[in-house]
Amino acid sequence: MSSEYPIEIVNLRKEYGSFVAVNDLNLKIKKNSFTGLLGPNGAGKSTTLKILTHLITATSGEAFLDGIDVTKDPKAALTNVGTVIETPEFYSYLTPRETMRYVGEIIGMSKESIRSETEEILEKVKMVEWGDKRLGTFSKGMRQRIALGQALMKEPNIIILDEPTSGLDPRGMVEIREVLKNLRTDSNDLTIVMSSHVLTEVQDLCDRIAMINHGTLLMDDDISAFLTSHGTRSIIAKTAGVPAPELIQRIGNIDYVISADRLGNDIQVVISDSKEDRQRLFHDISGMNAGVYSIADSDILETTYLDMIKESR
Repeated sequence: MSSEYPIEIVNLRKEYGSFVAVNDLNLKIKKNSFTGLLGPNGAGKSTTLKILTHLITATSGEAFLDGIDVTKDPKAALTNVGTVIETPEFYSYLTPRETMRYVGEIIGMSKESIRSETEEILEKVKMVEWGDKRLGTFSKGMRQRIALGQALMKEPNIIILDEPTSGLDPRGMVEIREVLKNLRTDSNDLTIVMSSHVLTEVQDLCDRIAMINHGTLLMDDDISAFLTSHGTRSIIAKTAGVPAPELIQRIGNIDYVISADRLGNDIQVVISDSKEDRQRLFHDISGMNAGVYSIADSDILETTYLDMIKESR
């Protein structure tokens, strides 16, 4: 297995009777990347991650973590892996510091290492002030941050997360996302794979995206390259009412505009994918005084995602 890909999935398959949850999946996760495993509910995301973390066994195929096949030697494969899979469970009468000490002792850390790591981790997950409070009093978002803290105790080089913001309120979602962003900023040697069905979350956090449906890989690419792969960019201009045909024609006649069309009550403008053309378009449309109140990029990721899911049904 290549050191460039700390996670490699080869012909992975999981069957439940006649139902195929993961269908001969092949996927490589690049080192030091933050990859979003994106797909609708029931696509096979969680099943794949549970096989990677040895919570369930594969019907066939291989899954390598740092070159070790987790299907054959899970203990060795998971040595440098931190995971948060499903809803975390804790002893409610323990505090975060006591919980971290408990985890550290289980994995064989020294007392001094446990103390120093605990304080560093509580800082990372923004739970220092709650370090001596009982976990039973915590919100779900706070407990999820402690779960992330547990995953960091052995200083892993791989982190596997299964929908880490699922079931959280908006504040809890923002807090978890901030922690994950900071992890990427603080570490130059960390590979993260996270399943999600929230498009904005993947686009906000990840630098790579892998779409799956019915347990099959639909695409795997760098997000920035994917969003600009067609060499054009779609801009949505919103008007107070139905856009007048004359306005659409005026915009379409701008020399650098490729096309302008009505899209419901909006105007979809296609231009080249250059920062300069976007700046010019915003300036030119704003100067038309034609009732346009919003000009923004359309969600290419959402459109492509929905198209791919539809085609794979």
